[in-house]
Amino acid sequence: MRALVFGVMPEAQSIPDTDNYLLRALATSPMRLDREYADPSPLLRDWVVTRTRLTGICGSDSKQVFMDWGDETRNPDNPMKGFFSLPQVLGHEVVSEVVELGPDAEGLELGDRVVLNPWLSCGPRGVTPMCAACVIGDYSLCASFGVGPIAPGIHIGTSKDASGGYADLMPAHDSMLFKVPSDMPDEVAVFADPFAVMLHGITRNPPPIGGKAMVYGAGALGTCAVAILRALYPSVEVLAVARFAAQADMARKLGATVVAHEPALAVIEQAAAWSGGVLSLSDGLPMAFPGAIDVVYDTVGKRETFEVAVRVLKARGTLVKAGVHGPTLWEDTPLYFKEISMVGSNAFGFEEARGIRQHGIQHYLDMASDGTIDLDGMLTHTFDLDEWRSAFSALACQHESGAIKVAFDFREPVLGDAGR
Repeated sequence: MRALVFGVMPEAQSIPDTDNYLLRALATSPMRLDREYADPSPLLRDWVVTRTRLTGICGSDSKQVFMDWGDETRNPDNPMKGFFSLPQVLGHEVVSEVVELGPDAEGLELGDRVVLNPWLSCGPRGVTPMCAACVIGDYSLCASFGVGPIAPGIHIGTSKDASGGYADLMPAHDSMLFKVPSDMPDEVAVFADPFAVMLHGITRNPPPIGGKAMVYGAGALGTCAVAILRALYPSVEVLAVARFAAQADMARKLGATVVAHEPALAVIEQAAAWSGGVLSLSDGLPMAFPGAIDVVYDTVGKRETFEVAVRVLKARGTLVKAGVHGPTLWEDTPLYFKEISMVGSNAFGFEEARGIRQHGIQHYLDMASDGTIDLDGMLTHTFDLDEWRSAFSALACQHESGAIKVAFDFREPVLGDAGR
């Protein structure tokens, strides 16, 4: 089968003469398309094999491909290195079709169209008894990510054994797959993963009734965050910070007030004016004190987003870090001075929403089916796997491409289709 493999010697590419460091990094990324990659088999008796239909490019995947981890990572002491094995086939935002059943697989039939819950937690790894986190459905906090017989990896696409959706075929445990409603297009189902990521962060750190929330970043995670806040917390006012025009348009469509992402001073001034926070005098970046924003959902996770967020939050407000980036040094004085809570948010598991506790993926399928959530317009670009450099270039040049969510499309083209 075809597989886009990371952690291998890349094909020689000329480095483009451009100021865009992402495009330069793409030319040397340790990834290449292997057209003779071994077809997967069920990893354990209760695993299956699926044929990929549509795979979204997650922000964490693109950062890995671009090696975009900031300036403080020259000698990283990252404790996650033990939960990661190479080479690997990335891709965990997957819509696929079951084509092979392991002898002990349950709940699935050949031909079922499914979306992936990617976590390689106790159940998929065959670990018994399950750890305390898995027992209560907190799969992203599983204690077994490095436990065999499957090579270390937190989710599909980060383990050398459990190849992901940047390939024609993908293995998965029977518990990792959720059946897609027959009337739901793949183009809707593919958002299940990023939606569940933000549902986890928001429902565990909800804004107060009638409060004010700021969403920092308006890519796929930020777009999902705005949609969730407007759908589940309609009394809450939402401010979105968007970098690109297409993102800003999408956020406005979903009901948010939008400000540009720079300069930082303008973001602080506009956020304070929007929320009613009072700015202090300063010879640098000011601070809203008292502030009036209850929660900031940061889907970026960089120095500048942290520094702006703690300045605009109210005293004892909450900064939720959902974005993945490298370590950074930042001015955190407002964090202690205003007694702000900074909370990490790691993907998803079972979540409480609309009075129902179930997996975040199932919440998305239900809400998209009944019209509670409508992310039409978020999938802006699709590419064949052979066009992988073009796919990542669209993300590297979002100011030109207008990309929000980019995906690899493995489906057979419709007769007469002139392109995607």
